[in-house]
This record gives sequence, structure tokens and C-alpha cells, in this order.
Amino acid sequence: MGFISVLFGALMLSMACERQPKKMILQGEAQGSYYAITYYDEQGRDFQREIDSIFHAVDLSVNLWVDSSVICKVNRNEEVKLDDIFIDNFNIAQEAASLSGGSFDPTISPLVSAWGFSAKKGMEITPEVVDSLRALVNYRGVRIEEGKLIKENPAMQLDFNAIAQGYTSDLIAAFLDRQGVSNYLVNNGGEIMARGGKPDGSFWVVGIEKPADRWDADQVVQCRVALRDRGLVTSGSTRKYVERDGKRYSHCIDPNTGYPVEHQVLSVTVMAKNSVWADAFASMGMVMGMEKSLEIFKSLEDVEAFYIFVNDKGEMETYATDGFPIID
Repeated sequence: MGFISVLFGALMLSMACERQPKKMILQGEAQGSYYAITYYDEQGRDFQREIDSIFHAVDLSVNLWVDSSVICKVNRNEEVKLDDIFIDNFNIAQEAASLSGGSFDPTISPLVSAWGFSAKKGMEITPEVVDSLRALVNYRGVRIEEGKLIKENPAMQLDFNAIAQGYTSDLIAAFLDRQGVSNYLVNNGGEIMARGGKPDGSFWVVGIEKPADRWDADQVVQCRVALRDRGLVTSGSTRKYVERDGKRYSHCIDPNTGYPVEHQVLSVTVMAKNSVWADAFASMGMVMGMEKSLEIFKSLEDVEAFYIFVNDKGEMETYATDGFPIID
């Protein structure tokens, strides 16, 4: 009996060693975009319900398109208790604003709405309108005290759209970590967080899109990137824009001028320690331009960037920092 038990145990151990984790793919629409989550799990667990609840919690906190969200109530100066999601986004946004010298500013909401990049219809833009709204944009004029948001001017409004999707990717990643899943790729509308790799030990591979001529153009891959244990986000102006009097205006608005940016950078892709900071840095890079944003990125650890821009000859060109992991 002892020999048979040992033999049976050895056989079961051998079978367990040969068992391969099951590849799970969850995908759908959320936060005005798509998501695709790939992970490997020996138990083949389906986390769709839990991940749906994460999206729902973020929407109820910081989604400007959800009228009952915490951020909408804050913007309307209603009494509301700030939750952890709102406070996290606020603190990250304030840190990014300070790091960028105000080029990234979470109080930019009045300008975003005026230009037509929100749930509200845009306004007729004049220098006087821009100047009046710029007076409401100052991240130093808002703070949290005893669980409440304090504004220097009640007309000030917040907008976390530049980081909320990246933050959501990190929440989903943290959930998978807690479940013991060590190999996954979370893609929430292009805001990516990767952990580990594939069962064969290879890195995750992510494509960076070539700038498009129109918002509805087919996607073309500019290059591919090897990713492991990092966040990756691209911000660009060729798909998100409005047209006024026959001219296109980027969704990337400079808080310092009140106008959409008009520099030569078409897109910025940033790799950072997580998705929310990659999101913040990519937005920062689009507003500041390549030269100024590179000064910041090169001063930080674990931040790499890839720029696609138009050179002085009108030709498309690319630039990557030394550690950016392009594989073709």
C-alpha cells in the first residue's frame, strides 16, 4: 500500500507540473471606450463580475458623464462625501500638476467644456471667454480638508479624465494581484498595465498606433513594444479633436493659454511604474511638447517615452528615450 500511495502521489505531482494555466480573455465597453483583459490562471477563474464592479465604482466616483458621480456633485458644489477613488485621483492629479508647473491641471474642466470636449455643448470661443475661464483654472486653488473639497472660487470645476482610465487599469491590476494572478495584460481604452508575461516566459507585446488622418481611420501599427511589470499609455491629438470654422483643434488644452496645443508632436507614449502615471505623463507630454516634457521624464526613474512628431520639413519622425523597449 505504501508503494502504491507513493507512486500515485508522484503521478499526481507530475500531472500538476504539466498543467498549463488557462488563458482568460475578458472584453467589453466601459468608460466611453473598450477594454480587453488577458490573464493566465490555473483555475480558469472568470472575474467578469468583479471587474464590472470596479468599472462601476470608478464611474460613480470620477466619471464626468455620470450625473450622480462624486465629481459631478463636487463640480455643482453639492454636499458629498469624498470616497477613496476620488481622493486618490485628486492627489495624483495635484502631484502631476505640481511636477509639470501647471501644464497638467485637474481644474481645467471649464476650458474642456467650452471647447466641446465634455458632456456639455461647447461655447463660442472668443479671447474674452478664454480669459474668463482661465481665471478658474488653478490647481493651487483646490484642496481637501476633513473629507471635503475646498475651492477658492465656487465656480472652479475638476476633471480627472487625463488619469481616470489609467487609474482604473491599476485597480483591475491590483485586484488580479490579490487573486494570485501573476501574468496579465490590462488594456482599458489604451491605458495599459502589464504584469509578468506569457507562460513561455516571453514579454507581453503591445503595438503603438501610427497617427491617423481622421478620428475614424483604420488603425496602423507604428511599432511594437515589449512590456513587463509596467504601465504604458499613448496620448495623441489625431483622433480626438473638434472642428471649428474648418480648423481642427486638439483635445489637449494648455491650461497656461486656454487654447488647444498647436506644436509638432502628434503623439506621446510613456512607460512608467503603473498605468495612472503613464497616463499622467503622456498627457503632460502632449501639452508641454517634446523638449520640455523630456526634461522632466529624464529626471525621473523608471520613465521612458516615445514621441511621434512632424519635423521642420513636414515629415513624420520619431524619438525614443534610451530605455524605451521597441522590438521592431
